[in-house]
Amino acid sequence: MPRRVRIASINVNGIRAATRKGMLEWLADADVDIMAMQEVRATAEQLAASLPGWRIIGDEALAKGRAGVAIASREDPVVVRRLLAGPKRLDASGRWLEADFVIDGEDLTVVSAYVPSGEADTPKQDQKWDFLNAMEKRMRQLRTLPLALVMGDLNVGHRELDIRNWKGNVKKSGFLPRERAYFDRLFGPAGTIVTGVDGSRGRGQGWVDVGRRFHGEVDGPYTWWSMMGRAFDNDTGWRIDYQVATPQLAERVADYRIVRAPSWDTRWSDHAPVVADYAVGA
Repeated sequence: MPRRVRIASINVNGIRAATRKGMLEWLADADVDIMAMQEVRATAEQLAASLPGWRIIGDEALAKGRAGVAIASREDPVVVRRLLAGPKRLDASGRWLEADFVIDGEDLTVVSAYVPSGEADTPKQDQKWDFLNAMEKRMRQLRTLPLALVMGDLNVGHRELDIRNWKGNVKKSGFLPRERAYFDRLFGPAGTIVTGVDGSRGRGQGWVDVGRRFHGEVDGPYTWWSMMGRAFDNDTGWRIDYQVATPQLAERVADYRIVRAPSWDTRWSDHAPVVADYAVGA
């Protein structure tokens, strides 16, 4: 009989700072089995010291103290992959990490992804295009697996529902039409020609945005709020943290939630954990 597997995705905004500010207390009650983390900004030794008792795999950024992704779990993965293939100039270090688990006889692939934030009309945006191209290609390959889950801070608000102040951000990285078109294709019906919001055309991959399916056609719920001003208090946020599942896995979602802190001063990251329960196992 399948068992409940609780999976979380969290941009921790620095694992050492997050654990000092209250992440460990949250984890003590969260009952999480697998946790994908982004922006950990730590070495393997620092990760292990910050999360005692967890089995941890990670991928550090080339620049110390920046980016970094990791996956923490209660059981060891059977295979780990750190390569995201792309052009020679692509630097995906610290931004893409895959792990295969066997859970009660079923294979589950989990990805922790941290898409570059970009900056419109600058070389930083060119780096983001390179990453999104490589991610789209890799997700097409992963889509052949029955149970796969790509999670993380994907740094794109797919639809107007995903950003409170979307009108003021249509020319900014994170909500550019070309960026959103990648997600139109990822979530479009598999094999059909999809016209993106920017007018581009490509084949849909059939991935499922678990959060949007679960919450329906509502604003947000948001996952990131600026630390500046009163963005958190006013809920002026962005939904840029995702759990993206194959259709077979999406049918097994029992619960999905964004764990918004009760107040600004109790936050241990500028992102909220995204947590879902899946039925996995033969």
